[in-house]
Amino acid sequence: MKSILPVALIAALGAIAPTLAEAEITVTDVLGRERMLEGRAQRVVLGFYFEDFLVISGEGAFDRVVGINKAAWHDWRNSQWNAYSEVIPQIEALADFGRTRSNAFSLEKVISLNPDVAILPVSTFKALGEVADRLEAAGIPIVVTDFNAQTVEKHVASTRAIGAVMGADARAHQLADEYIAAVEDLRARVAKALDGGREPVRVHVELGKKGPQEYDRSFADGYMWGGMIALAGGHNIAGDVIERSAPLSPEYVLDQNPEVIFFPGSYWVDAGDSVIMGFDVDEGQARERVNAYSERLGWNTLDAVRNARMHAINHGGACTLHDYAALQYLGKAMYPEEFEDVDPTETHRAYYERYLPIAAEGAFMTGQSE
Repeated sequence: MKSILPVALIAALGAIAPTLAEAEITVTDVLGRERMLEGRAQRVVLGFYFEDFLVISGEGAFDRVVGINKAAWHDWRNSQWNAYSEVIPQIEALADFGRTRSNAFSLEKVISLNPDVAILPVSTFKALGEVADRLEAAGIPIVVTDFNAQTVEKHVASTRAIGAVMGADARAHQLADEYIAAVEDLRARVAKALDGGREPVRVHVELGKKGPQEYDRSFADGYMWGGMIALAGGHNIAGDVIERSAPLSPEYVLDQNPEVIFFPGSYWVDAGDSVIMGFDVDEGQARERVNAYSERLGWNTLDAVRNARMHAINHGGACTLHDYAALQYLGKAMYPEEFEDVDPTETHRAYYERYLPIAAEGAFMTGQSE
C-alpha cells in the first residue's frame, strides 16, 4: 500500500524514532532482575555504596540524587562523610529515607521524592520484603547492587548496573575491567606464594569497633573481610564456624593461634575505644589502638602478636571498587616476598587522585608498632 504521509513528515518521524527507542532502557541488576527505566535516571534514591556511585557516575553524580540512607554514610563512615561534605555540600541537604536495620525505612518518604529509580544494596532489598514490592508497584524500579559479597562477578555486575542507570556505561566498563585486572594480578601472586604446597597463613579478622575489652564480630568465608582474606590467599580462622558475621570466642582464637590479625577500623560516631581509621586520622593514633589489643588475656602467646603482625585497615575500604588496594595490603601482610614490589597505599592514593574529588589523606592501612 502506498504511503499517504508527506515525504517530509516521514523523514521527521524517522529522525525521531531512534530518540524514542533510546528513551527507555533496560537495566540488569546484580540479582539478574531486568528493570525498565524511562531513560537515564535524573532523580535517584541511594541506599548505600555512596562513594562507588560517585566514582561510576562521575562529576555531578549527587546533583541527581534526591534521597539517601543518611545513617549508612554519616554514622558508619563519618570521616568520609565529612570529607565529601566539604566538596559536595549538597549532600547535607539530601532527604533521609531511613534505614531498614532500625525499622526506620520510610516508604512514604521515598515515594514523595518522586525518584526515577531506587538503587539499593541487596541487604536492604531483602530486608524490605513486601515493602520493596509496594515501592515498585508505585512505579519506582529498584536496581539491586552488592559489593558486600566480595566477588569479582558481583562487583562487576553492580558497577555495570549503576553505569547503565546513570548513563555512564563506558566509565563503568573501564572501572570493571581495572578491577578484574587488579584481582587477576593478586591471584597470580598468591598462587606463586602457595606454590609447592605451602599452607595458607592463618588469619584472624575482627571488627575494631568495640575496642580490646570485648571481642567484636569476625567474618565468615564468602562475606566481606572473610571473602577478601580468601581472595588474598589466607586461611580465615572464622571460616565456616560462624554465619556471615559474629564474634569468635576468646578460647577459639587462642587455640587457632593466628599468624596475622587484621582489625577493620573506621571513624564511627560514638565508638569509644574503637580502632580509628579513615580521612584525617593520625596513623600513630591508629597504631596505638591496635597495640592495645596485645594486652588481651593470653594474646602475648599468639604468633601474630609476638611477631608484630597485627594490622589496622579501613573498614570502608572493603566492598568497594577500590578494595583491590585493601586486597593488596592483606596479601602483602601475609606474603611479603610475593608483594614486595606492590605499594597498596600508593594504589589507594592514585585511585582517589584519578577518580574522586578528594585526596586519600589519613590512615587507611597500617601495622602495629614493633
